[in-house]
Amino acid sequence: MKKILLFTTKYLLVMVLGVTLLSSCLDKEPGSAIPQEEAMLTYSDAEQTMIGIYAQMKSSALWSGLLTLLPDIQTDLVYAVDGYTNTYGTIWQWDIRPTNSEVEAVYASLYSVISNCNFYLERVDAVRNSLVDDQAIEALDIYTGEVFAIRALCYSELLKLYCKAYDPATAQNELGVVLRSQFSTEEAITRSSLEESYRFVLSDLERAEELLDEENDMPGSPYMTLAMAYALHARVALYMQDWEAAVEYSSRVIDSKSFSLMSTKTSTYSQYSDYDYMWLYDNGTEVIWRQGFTTTSYGGALGQVFLNYNNDYTYFYPDYVPAEWVLNLYDQNDLRYSSFFFNGQTGYDHGLAWPLLVKYYGNVSFIESALIYHVSMPKPFRLAEQYLIRAEAYCRMQTPNYSLAAKDLTTLRSARYLSGGNINLTADNWIDQIAAERVRELYMEGFRLHDYKRWGKLYKGGEGFTRTPQLNTLDEGSSLSVKADNPLFVWPIPQHEIESPGSMVQPNESNK
Repeated sequence: MKKILLFTTKYLLVMVLGVTLLSSCLDKEPGSAIPQEEAMLTYSDAEQTMIGIYAQMKSSALWSGLLTLLPDIQTDLVYAVDGYTNTYGTIWQWDIRPTNSEVEAVYASLYSVISNCNFYLERVDAVRNSLVDDQAIEALDIYTGEVFAIRALCYSELLKLYCKAYDPATAQNELGVVLRSQFSTEEAITRSSLEESYRFVLSDLERAEELLDEENDMPGSPYMTLAMAYALHARVALYMQDWEAAVEYSSRVIDSKSFSLMSTKTSTYSQYSDYDYMWLYDNGTEVIWRQGFTTTSYGGALGQVFLNYNNDYTYFYPDYVPAEWVLNLYDQNDLRYSSFFFNGQTGYDHGLAWPLLVKYYGNVSFIESALIYHVSMPKPFRLAEQYLIRAEAYCRMQTPNYSLAAKDLTTLRSARYLSGGNINLTADNWIDQIAAERVRELYMEGFRLHDYKRWGKLYKGGEGFTRTPQLNTLDEGSSLSVKADNPLFVWPIPQHEIESPGSMVQPNESNK
């Protein structure tokens, strides 16, 4: 009954939360157009506020756009095509400044969601105390757990992009993020330590895990669930170098009966393989959390810059094409290649023909019913990542267990390969194998920049990467060489945040 009550009421209500961005992303923002003292007084108000937060999260600056694409475009995974539209050009060329509009948009959008989470959390106790119906109280507690999970997720993304990688030995002395936990109460606009910031995320996750219920865990959920909180906890633990916790929480998800890896060799749902179906229809048994889009309510178009097919519906005009070294990572038995790439002819005058990224070609139902191209529902948490997290954590424990790590990678690869997929890990090869598998599985899902940053000298001795020009790619940027200690692996704090009245926000090295 709990699950039915929770999910049916959400599907029936639609409300978009009004947000007014002020001079600073950290200024208080109204939870709605209703005066604050009159807002969120009832269970229905709380429910609408909750739905508004989810609507706000669809922003193209977040998972359906910049937050997913930019960290991978910035690194070594794609090349800008000669004649491209210059979309995200400054990011690809590493000309990243505190006034960069994309850097500002991600920062502002994450803090905007946080602000509305704070608004909900400030008022929810009064709403709960007014309720007498046990089912409503139970459902409201689950909503509250979702809000804690959302706030934890937003802060974790800010930490990933705007802060250095977490090192337990130095985190207390490194800059974290501005922590805002209140809506009405004034708080100092200054950055907490990196350690305090990560502990705040863990605290929110602990609250979420207390309130959420595994009964609501289901593949393809558009809402925060207990499994999603565990998956985020595993990711954060990996980033904090807490290998035991990373194994513990990823195991909770992997061992759950709610999720299973989608296979490239079976066709349960359509004529497509199950794995292809997951990307074509944005659902599947390994999707822990996806954003729920419809043809009348959706976010950005993740596949636009890789295809631009809707320019003339005849040719592709990609802004970016996959790096050749990435294409060469997939062997002939790895069926992910055909799921992600298609050798397409472009419409450019130079006639480039190249394997184009079709992972985000667009939801087939959206294309067929409304001619909406290149819009895919983001899937920020999939079971596959949990196997990768646990495998890496096994390798990095004080007493490494390469056998268990190899078993996890083999399990993942077996679901992706036509045959074979077995892998052997040793003290000498594990980091290269883990890094390669993360590219193969998580390509263009927004992990590469932070992987370089957190691995540092462990990966390729800290040499970072050097781009080698490809056929018909843009000259400027195609020969870029970037060491792993480059300050721009940490995005600059937006300049208006530093200069806004009353701000004590300290800049990053990349601000200078």
